[in-house]
Amino acid sequence: MQSLLIKATFETIYMVFFSSLLSTIIGGILGVILVTTDKNGINSNKMIYSILNFIVNIFRSVPFLILIIYILPVSKILTGKMIGSTAAIIPLTVSAIPFVARIFENSLKEVDNGIVEASISMGSSNFQIIKIMLSECLPALINGITLTVINLIGYSAMAGAIGAKGLGDLAITYGYHRFQYLTMTIPVVIIILLVQIVQVLGDFISKKINKKINA
Repeated sequence: MQSLLIKATFETIYMVFFSSLLSTIIGGILGVILVTTDKNGINSNKMIYSILNFIVNIFRSVPFLILIIYILPVSKILTGKMIGSTAAIIPLTVSAIPFVARIFENSLKEVDNGIVEASISMGSSNFQIIKIMLSECLPALINGITLTVINLIGYSAMAGAIGAKGLGDLAITYGYHRFQYLTMTIPVVIIILLVQIVQVLGDFISKKINKKINA
C-alpha cells in the first residue's frame, strides 16, 4: 500500500505541475491580450477582445467532468493515450486556462493608470509597458496562480474517477470500490497536505515580492 501511495502522490504532483505550468503560460498570454485589446487597453481591438472574451466564458462554463470527456480525443492525438496521468494533463490544462486568463486580466486592470501613462509618455513600447504592468501586479498574480494550482489538485482527484491515475484514482479504486475507508481516507489527507503546502508557499512568495516592490 505504501508503494501505491508514493506512486499516486507523484502522479498527482506530475499532473498538477505540468498543467499548472502550461495553463499559466497560455492563460497568461490570453489575459495580456484581453487587457491590451480592451476598449481602454494600449492596443484596443473590439473584435479580438470580443472573440477571446466569448471563448474564455464558454470554457469557464463547462463542468470539469464533461470537459474531460470532450477533450479525451484531443488527449489521444497529443499524447497517444486516453487514460493515465499524462493524458489527464490536457483536460486539466484546458480547464485552468480560462481561469488563469481572468486572473491575469483582472490583476493587470488593477495596475494604476498613472504608471501606464507615465510609461507611454516616456516612449516605452507596448512590450515594455506590459512588462511594467506585470511587475506591478506580480503579488496578485502569484496569489491567483496559487488558487489555480489548488483547484488543479482538486480537479486531478476528480479526473481519477475516469482513469487519470493519481491520488483520486487510488481513493476510488482501492478505497471506495473495495469498501476500505482507511485506504480511501489516506489519499484525501495527502491531497489536503498538498493544498496546504501550495497555499503556504504561495503566500510566502507573494509577501516576499510585495515587500520588494514596496521597499
